[in-house]
Amino acid sequence: MQRHLVIFARAPQAGRVKRRLAEEIGMMEAGRFYRRILDAQIRRMTRDPRWTVWLFVTPDTALRHPAWHLVPFPHRKPQRPGDLGRRMKLPFATLPPGPVVLVGSDIPAMHASHIARAFALLGRHDLVFGPARDGGFWLVGARRSRPLPFALFEGVRWSTPTALADTLASIPRQVTVALADTLDDVDDADSLRRLSI
Repeated sequence: MQRHLVIFARAPQAGRVKRRLAEEIGMMEAGRFYRRILDAQIRRMTRDPRWTVWLFVTPDTALRHPAWHLVPFPHRKPQRPGDLGRRMKLPFATLPPGPVVLVGSDIPAMHASHIARAFALLGRHDLVFGPARDGGFWLVGARRSRPLPFALFEGVRWSTPTALADTLASIPRQVTVALADTLDDVDDADSLRRLSI
């Protein structure tokens, strides 16, 4: 059965990406950083034959953005309107059969081995999450042998230290959950400095 890796991406336009980071290092520099990380992530992940990569883009009007033509990338879809939780559910509901792992577009330390481990965990669990040290998560995956829990992502306080805990609290007991590797995205100057060390 085909495995699907979904990268959630925002069109890399200065002023529209990495806003917290931009407040500290400037809008243009934050935009360049995001573009560099996103390009590297797409190139690394599309080289691996173990999964099909899908790029889910926001805003929906950015499906033809020039950034997506830097590497061959046939599988692009819009994220559609709604809060983050609603948009994240869309790939799990609409992609062809097979397990799905969804990641953010700004995880510099992410490698194919992290994704392979998440898919391996889905062989024994219904859901998998990749925790981040800030209390959020950088990865969510589902085996899709049953529908996603209806309340998944309901009441999550996004961009807070409780995002993962809120998400896990919405999952019924009969749904099995595993935790993958802990990785971080880069949201501010401190996390950027940690990346540079």
